[in-house]
Amino acid sequence: MSSTILIVDDELAGLHTLESILDGQGYQIVMAQSGPEALKKTRELLPDVILLDVMMPGMDGFEVCRSIRNDPLLAEIPIIMLTALDDRKSLLVGLESGADDYITKPYDRYELRARLLGITRLNRYRKLLNERANLEVAHEKLLSAYDATIEGWSRAMDLRDKETEGHTLRVTEIAEKLGRIMGVSEDELIFMRRGALLHDIGKLGVPDAILLKPDKLTDEEWGIMHQHPQYAFDMIQPIEYLRPALDIPFCHHEKWDGSGYPRGLKGEDIPLTARIFAVVDVWDALTSDRPYRSAWDKEKAREYIKEQSGKHFDPHVVEQFLKMIEAEF
Repeated sequence: MSSTILIVDDELAGLHTLESILDGQGYQIVMAQSGPEALKKTRELLPDVILLDVMMPGMDGFEVCRSIRNDPLLAEIPIIMLTALDDRKSLLVGLESGADDYITKPYDRYELRARLLGITRLNRYRKLLNERANLEVAHEKLLSAYDATIEGWSRAMDLRDKETEGHTLRVTEIAEKLGRIMGVSEDELIFMRRGALLHDIGKLGVPDAILLKPDKLTDEEWGIMHQHPQYAFDMIQPIEYLRPALDIPFCHHEKWDGSGYPRGLKGEDIPLTARIFAVVDVWDALTSDRPYRSAWDKEKAREYIKEQSGKHFDPHVVEQFLKMIEAEF
């Protein structure tokens, strides 16, 4: 059975753009050009997902979102907000209004399809949870859908930051392995994995002109870039399901000697999972090709990690990491 997608945009061009992107994807498309029309069609059709434009005359997207969330019959319908590029304020207000996700304009068709696929999958499992008597089995499938959605977000972030394709999955797998070696419990490893997948989600709040700038950043631009862990906190903290995974997105740029950001944490005040991830993240960055330099060989990268022990990195984490790397290489 195909999923029904309600697209809400007051501009015909916007409706037709989304319709063309989703053409051939197996969805039943329904359109609305105003907030009141969107609410009427939502009540009539109970769509599987709503793609909701923010800027509309009269009743804007935030009001529509809040109205849906306040209606017990409609409250569970996933909503993806459509916002202007780099409009962080709209993003945060949209999340506060009850949106599940957001897409920026102009649309990347592959990113939009990937996010929509993830959220429709999640919605199908949510419905199964309500329908099946065996709640334990349905719950496991729901968690798998959440994690699949998180992985979809991580791939979308890698696609946006073109120089780091595949980076997120690599560092997640290595960090999870090192965490297990260092005694992180299996329950904590679940949150560690989610945090690693979302470690750079705060970069969604950094303008493309800065994130993708080929030249050296100015001091002002670095100041904006250094805010991305705080952006990650602002985005993840309101989501109860993801709150336990915040340590890595919020703290992986802190340094053992206290010279990191955003809070200048020092030593063991930095969460262990963030200390583990910091080593792995830098290792992968050094040993991967970048547009501005070739990958370092593993010996050179190993020496750099050693040199930063007690400065950037927790010495005990460095010791365990190097043992793990030496065993593999």
